[in-house]
Amino acid sequence: MAKKSKKNQQQSAGGTPATVALTAAGVEYTVHAYDHDPSHPSYGEEAAEAMGVSPERVFKTLVADVDGTLTVAVVPVAGQLDLKALASAVHGKRATMADPTLAERTTGYVRGGISPLGQRKKLPTVLDTSATAHSTICVSAGRRGLEVELSPTDLTKLTDATLAPIGRA
Repeated sequence: MAKKSKKNQQQSAGGTPATVALTAAGVEYTVHAYDHDPSHPSYGEEAAEAMGVSPERVFKTLVADVDGTLTVAVVPVAGQLDLKALASAVHGKRATMADPTLAERTTGYVRGGISPLGQRKKLPTVLDTSATAHSTICVSAGRRGLEVELSPTDLTKLTDATLAPIGRA
């Protein structure tokens, strides 16, 4: 019961399920907030521009369906997800992008704000290997206009992610 009330206190103080999960895990992270522009064509590129961070260090969270299993893919905003590589990384045969409504309902986040952390239902997660080239990367903190910066090692551990080359330029 105490954990639940602590979580609620953190969320009411401006936290998201992602930042609550990071705080509970005791890992080092930095939150970056910016004014989200609904007319921007790309959530991830907008985040990189707003924070002044290289797009290779800002990662987008995508939800795909791999042989009937929802799977999270975390790839640089500067590139695209290779669905065939994602399927291979989780020993599947075929991957397609998940229905956006199903992705939102399953993760508990809205499109453009889906975080790989603190999801309503823990999904298999694959992080593009390019993340390991950086000491820290940025991912959504759980809402549009909010990013969290952390080490790729911590992200991998907290999400039980598989590291695989799933991004392409």
